[in-house]
This record gives sequence, structure tokens and C-alpha cells, in this order.
Amino acid sequence: MKQILLITDGCSNVGVSPVVAAAQAYAEGITVNVVGVIDHGDLGEFGTSEIEEIARSGGGLSRLSHTRQLSQTVQMLTRKTVVQTIQHAVQRELKQVFGSSSIEELPPEKRGEVVRVIDDLSESTKLRVALLIDASASMKPKLQAVDEAIRDLALSLQSRQGGSEIAVFHFPGSAYGEDCKLDLDWTTNISGVTSFIPRLKMRGTTPTGPALMHVIDFYRKADYGNRKNDEMDGMMSDYVV
Repeated sequence: MKQILLITDGCSNVGVSPVVAAAQAYAEGITVNVVGVIDHGDLGEFGTSEIEEIARSGGGLSRLSHTRQLSQTVQMLTRKTVVQTIQHAVQRELKQVFGSSSIEELPPEKRGEVVRVIDDLSESTKLRVALLIDASASMKPKLQAVDEAIRDLALSLQSRQGGSEIAVFHFPGSAYGEDCKLDLDWTTNISGVTSFIPRLKMRGTTPTGPALMHVIDFYRKADYGNRKNDEMDGMMSDYVV
């Protein structure tokens, strides 16, 4: 299962629409979740609307979070998306096998069995999360909270039964037109996962759409091996997020 988790506090202002980019990610089997970071104010009507639209187009979830709750929000979105994706896949299988379009329509004994399967798959399914961090100038006072959120997310992923990997990007990447920069390639090792944050140079532009496209391309180029390794036994055999 593949996710992009975008952490931002403002509106995009450079390049392709992030809503269009998120739709492209979803079309390629990558779910896009978005956390809007609030601190001493709010994101404004346009910023809030954009965050919701990015997540909707990316098949994911969105939340506004104060810096104090950022860690909990990041972990919640990551895990909730896994459960939601598995539920959708299970419902599709149920319709094919039983003719039922939802778990609630099953007899109680069958319903309990399916819920147990969902719980097991939520913990055992392999997961990759690409963190995409807004490093525009307005995010500077929020970086400590972002640092803590990434550390906590890494610990949470490490505690899962299934294999989990994390990669980290920030945008804009430089003052020379680079839209996004890879800070940490796929890893299961959480040591040093946020060591790059003190070195970040905060900049004014917010190329959210181009940054999303950069991460999509990163997923494309990654060597996943045989696709069958990403399949789940029995249920969800051809459903990958």
C-alpha cells in the first residue's frame, strides 16, 4: 500500500494544481493524505478548501491540526487510510462473493469474521509512506512540531506487524527552481529520520503541485520487484494503494 502524506500550512502558488497532481497519484495507486498545520491563526478559506480538495482527489483524508496535536493527527491519518482502503477492497470482494455491498448487510457471524480479517490486514499489510513537507517561509515556527510528528510516525510504523517503510521530501527544494528534494530514501530504520530538519532553508514559494508530481515520479522509478509481492493472500488480490 502506498501513501503520500502532505504536511503544509498554506496555499500553493507555483506550477501545476496540487488537486490535479493528487488525482494523478490516485490514478497510479497512491493515496494522498493532507494535514493542514495551524498555529496562531488559521489557513483561511482558500487554504482549507485546497487541502480538502487535494485529499479528495487523492482518495485520502484531510485534517486541520494545531502544532500540539500534529503527531497524533499524522499517525491517525496514516492508519485510518490503511483501514479505509482495506474496507473498500473487502466490500468489493463481498459483492462478488455474497452479493452484499457492505459489511452491515452480512449475517452477524459472517460480519464478525470479516471485521477480524480487516483488523488483521490493517496490521500485517506492507506499507510505504512518503512524507512531503512544506518548507515555505511560513512553516519555520512549526518545524519543531513537524520533527516530533515524523519521529512518532516512524515509531508507529516500526511497531506494525507488516513491513513499513518511510521516505521524506521537502519543498521547495532550492532557490534555483528545484520544486522538491528527497531528504531520506526508503528506510525501515528510524534512527536519524529527522536529522535533516535543522538544515532546512525555509523559502517563500509553495510549489505543492510540482512537489507532488516529483514524489509520484519517485514511486514510478522505485524498484518494487514482482508485483505479486505486494498482493494480499485471498482478499484484495489486485487492490493496491
